[in-house]
Amino acid sequence: MRRQMNRAIAGGVLLIAASAQAMAALRAGVGKAEITDREAGPVNDPCYARALVLQDGATTAVLVSVDAVAIGEIGRIPNGYMASVRSRLKAEAGIAPESLIVNASHCHCVVRRDTDALTVEAVKQALRGMTPVRAGAGRGREDRVMENRRVLLKDGTQADMRRAYTMPPDEEVAAIGPVDPEIGLLRLDKPDGTPFAALYNFAMHPIMGVPGGGNTADITGFASQAIEENLGGGPMAFFVQGAGGDINPAKYKNPFQPHDAEPLGNRLAASALRGLRTIRTRETGPMRLIHEKLTLPRGADLDRRIAAAKAEREKLVDSIAGTSIDLKTFLALFVQHRISAEFPSHYGHRYAHEKAAGLDGLAQMDAENRAEMERYVRNVRAMEKIARLKENISLLEKHRARIVAEGTSTLDVEVVGLRVGDFAMVTFPGELTVEVGLNVKKRAPGPFSFVAGYTNGYIYYTATAAQRNNTGFAQEDCDAMVGPGWQRLFEDKAQSVFERLLK
Repeated sequence: MRRQMNRAIAGGVLLIAASAQAMAALRAGVGKAEITDREAGPVNDPCYARALVLQDGATTAVLVSVDAVAIGEIGRIPNGYMASVRSRLKAEAGIAPESLIVNASHCHCVVRRDTDALTVEAVKQALRGMTPVRAGAGRGREDRVMENRRVLLKDGTQADMRRAYTMPPDEEVAAIGPVDPEIGLLRLDKPDGTPFAALYNFAMHPIMGVPGGGNTADITGFASQAIEENLGGGPMAFFVQGAGGDINPAKYKNPFQPHDAEPLGNRLAASALRGLRTIRTRETGPMRLIHEKLTLPRGADLDRRIAAAKAEREKLVDSIAGTSIDLKTFLALFVQHRISAEFPSHYGHRYAHEKAAGLDGLAQMDAENRAEMERYVRNVRAMEKIARLKENISLLEKHRARIVAEGTSTLDVEVVGLRVGDFAMVTFPGELTVEVGLNVKKRAPGPFSFVAGYTNGYIYYTATAAQRNNTGFAQEDCDAMVGPGWQRLFEDKAQSVFERLLK
């Protein structure tokens, strides 16, 4: 009996030791390479490709955060970037292609044309510095650095807020869209507790710019720098873009102060640091990586939408009426009527003299001028809408031409799921609008489940099915490759991947 008990105790000790060894198996390495094109113009601050390599013995994941607008299609990174990086990493480091996760911050930095080679060097640098780590997940909150760019109007349409367009009249605005204030956090420490790496996932376009222009990694570049400088221990910070397709920096359209990303970056960093400092890292179980393809429908409704947009444009063109005033006289009349709406054309005593004499010349002229001014403003508002429609029609036509040229009604994309301890994340290559990200996270199991767009490719905007039917034709609705059925397919796939990651 005692011998059996001793054998059972010994077996339990071995099992505990084996479990402890498995839990202590997570290793990580970090590396980075500057990718700023310093010959393209002035440089305000550097842009990087940052690499985080994670291994647990059985699984390897390579996460690369790139300070660039997109992984292919637009900007400097070509469509062959992923294939190039994958083939080189497989040949030079034995890393399987499906292990690679590359996320673009969506800043508008002009990067070097050899960013693929520089990315490989960053990964190899990380592989040379692999070390045991402990992991912990958490979240932060920040709602002051961003705003939804979609403006909901009283007529039921939606407009988008861009520097290239005018804003809709204030009296037409009914509401704005939502934001996602959650900062998803993964903290990696060395065994002695020294911070080694910090990943923060957040939804916002980092496109504020800097005073005087210049190449910049923008808000998230400044945030990463501040996190690295203030967390202690020399860690590397990795920004992973979330569902930020319709999320602008706060006060993005303010014309009365210089565009300056640094204060917003510092504020985002402070909120991320507040969350990171609450995380207690621990030895974690096996890392999980799921890599799958998802087939999405292309936009089969583009002919109808193009026709509707052109009909709306013609309606606006027909609404423009002739006026007897031009910009020069409008401005003068506008100032007069704003200064003195009751007596714009002369001092009040002249109006009193005319009234006493039974005359009303000034009053009639004022009424005529007010009518002309209203007509002029209606023309300006119509032309502003025409300018929006012109751009959005060209985007719709661009994607229709591509569908015709490629001769296919579907589009295959990569969806990747990564779990490290309690931290779980699902990726997608489109510019997810924030409602999709909120939907995915609401359905996801687990305490720390996050979503990342702009990853492993780029398929332009992926607005909700309802947003794509917006008769106001916002750019997120028009600059899209996918059809309305894409949303349900992705949200269901994301839930399935989360469930398998966290089972």
